[in-house]
Amino acid sequence: MSRLASLTTIHFLPRRRFALLLAIWLASMFVAQPRIAANGPVIPWQDLVPARPTAKTHPLFLPYQARDVRSSAGTCPAIPGASFDALTVLPPPTDRPAAEHADLNLGLRGMTPVAAARDYVWIGGPTDPLAPDLKTLFQTPQRPAITQTYQVYDWNWDCNCRAGPIQSPEVTFIDVEASPDTILTAPASGYHLGDGYEVLVLYAEPSRITLKYTRDDNVVSGYTLHLEDICVEPTLLQLYQTLDASGREQLPALRSGQPFARARGQTVGLAIRDTGRFMDPRSLKDWWAGDAREEANRG
Repeated sequence: MSRLASLTTIHFLPRRRFALLLAIWLASMFVAQPRIAANGPVIPWQDLVPARPTAKTHPLFLPYQARDVRSSAGTCPAIPGASFDALTVLPPPTDRPAAEHADLNLGLRGMTPVAAARDYVWIGGPTDPLAPDLKTLFQTPQRPAITQTYQVYDWNWDCNCRAGPIQSPEVTFIDVEASPDTILTAPASGYHLGDGYEVLVLYAEPSRITLKYTRDDNVVSGYTLHLEDICVEPTLLQLYQTLDASGREQLPALRSGQPFARARGQTVGLAIRDTGRFMDPRSLKDWWAGDAREEANRG
């Protein structure tokens, strides 16, 4: 064999082996092989999507509120000429910090929307002619349009945690129409705390307030009014915070019709309670007085 032929043979054989191995490898690419994805077997020929790493998660518990609450950021504008005084509170003081008390701070409970009539309703039964007149929440007394209805969440005092929505009455919280910066005033009632005052401020923060129509530091007796999505007058808020930090022997007090806050946005949220029980705030004859109470004897 010539030298040229010998060289050709030497180089040709490796190329044939390489081509054969390449053909075998390419053929294997078309053979169905069982594949395992992150969550189990995958059907042959099914495209695989790379699994993303699973991030560790931790539970986060926050006050619950299934409604559109406007931001409480920013400073509330002062009400010209506003000034506030305090009254001595009947003992005992609340049994825990007010901000952590679900009867005083409604934000702990929260509420959820309910498909109920967005209108004032007639509810039968006796009427207290001295009850707060919620029309006078506004400087010009009115029955504003109801924009949304809710059920407030009940509270489990054993675990100090939120329970299910209060089912009766069917509505326990409403949003009513307002204009931003509308001045809000202490609703008039037939009850008096002394020295011309009608309500105590049991709790306040920039966007909410709890008003009480007795001198008790609780909601057990008398009427309680919760207001949300408001802008509490800064002087009143500062006074409340000072007295709260000092042991709550005194709390701010308001006279009937006294300005204490503004509407923060286009609605104001409210709930009213009688001896601790959440009532239906849509009740025409009970809370939106005037003409309705003149009809109280109707059949």
